[in-house]
Amino acid sequence: MITNKSITLNGILFLTFLGLLVVSCAKQPSAASLENPWEKMDLVLKTMPQTHFSNKVYNINDFGAVADGKTLNTAAFEKAIKECSVNGGGQVLVPNGKYLTGAIHLESNVNLHLEDKAEILFSLDPKDYPIVHTSWEGTEVMNYSPLIYAKNKTNVAVTGKGTLNGQADSTNWWIWAGSKNYGWKKGIPSQNDPTNREILVDMAEKGVPVSERVFGEGRYLRPNFIEFFECNTVLVKDITVINSPFWILHPIKTNNMIIDGVTVNSHGPNNDGCDPEYAQNVVIKNCTFNTGDDCIAIKSGRDGDGRRVAIPSKNIIVQNCKMIDGHGGVVIGSEISAGVNNVFVENCVMDSPNLDRAIRIKTNSKRGGVIENIFVRNLEVGTVKECVLKLNMFYNVYGSQTGNFIPTIRNVSLENVNVKNGGKYSIWADGYAESPVENIKLKNVKIQKVDSLYLLKNVKNINFIDTYVNGKKVESVK
Repeated sequence: MITNKSITLNGILFLTFLGLLVVSCAKQPSAASLENPWEKMDLVLKTMPQTHFSNKVYNINDFGAVADGKTLNTAAFEKAIKECSVNGGGQVLVPNGKYLTGAIHLESNVNLHLEDKAEILFSLDPKDYPIVHTSWEGTEVMNYSPLIYAKNKTNVAVTGKGTLNGQADSTNWWIWAGSKNYGWKKGIPSQNDPTNREILVDMAEKGVPVSERVFGEGRYLRPNFIEFFECNTVLVKDITVINSPFWILHPIKTNNMIIDGVTVNSHGPNNDGCDPEYAQNVVIKNCTFNTGDDCIAIKSGRDGDGRRVAIPSKNIIVQNCKMIDGHGGVVIGSEISAGVNNVFVENCVMDSPNLDRAIRIKTNSKRGGVIENIFVRNLEVGTVKECVLKLNMFYNVYGSQTGNFIPTIRNVSLENVNVKNGGKYSIWADGYAESPVENIKLKNVKIQKVDSLYLLKNVKNINFIDTYVNGKKVESVK
């Protein structure tokens, strides 16, 4: 029998359950708060794992290293790193002095640490860089080892206020780019010879396995400087990097990496400062980039190879950085086929007559890719040559780049940006009729000294809020 008393009791229990449910829900982030992109950034920062190392120290001098700048110390580095790793990890110490070496291959739980006046000079002999699984301009390949390389490692670091010197210039590595600006002359072999770069791209389009894409000697594809390939929990802190053969910091298929307080000064061809590729949860903070190409270029593979790997780069955070020379301050692309999302840029200074753009997205219908949710705030821009924001679906290099993979660019926001000399345009955005550049917001942006307001083609929904160009308030474009 069901009594009134039991009904009352059941009602009280039900109301109690509802009350607990309301309290529980109140403690959870609301749907609206989760839509705040900067909260998403904060969550990534709070949950990223950090590197931790044993306090054991392995001095490379104890393993036969000689600091004369002439003796090749590759074996000493290898012995110290292996000894450190097999004993549970710790610090491999590079004391003050100049140390010549070939490729340095890192192991898990190893922190390669340079004292303040330590300088590692990297050999100019390609034979000192063995063939490894790496990547070249967004295409995976068996090629010369990066100068510093780690593959499938966890809890690994390069730290200290010393210098990494690739020694590249127009008499060695840079000539391979095939540009007269870097010492190349007719008759000198280069990456642009028909049997080199083009063959690699063709192999990838035909689905040739990476293990069979063997390059190296005679192919003239320059090595990356510092590459973490399929690694997790990585730190690069305080070092100075100069004179790189090619891309400088290259986390590929790597998650949870912090790049902090690094200075990059290298003006060679394709000398991008940092290229996260197929990478997730990467923080680049307190760094200075003075480069011959993009300061930071976020990537996710080239054409068919990018679609094969199909790992988007996401949760890339750039904070408190200074960009000097470069093709762009923070750039996304052009090797972008697997897509990029959730990029956060804040509190940066960009200023140089040799800096072409502040923020740039570049792709085309060979690359394709979905590029979305790019959030920028609190920028101080001195001088840029071309424009403050460039969004281009027709990026063209190495000849025709027309294909069947129409890209998507959407949800790009700039807030609290001050520009003293904006170049030719405040914004240059170029989309497809069937895939317009979509949902662009500029809030509290002030741009001075630009030749033209903007250049827009196939753009949908640009929202200007309290934005002034050459002192005049800009109206939104729907």
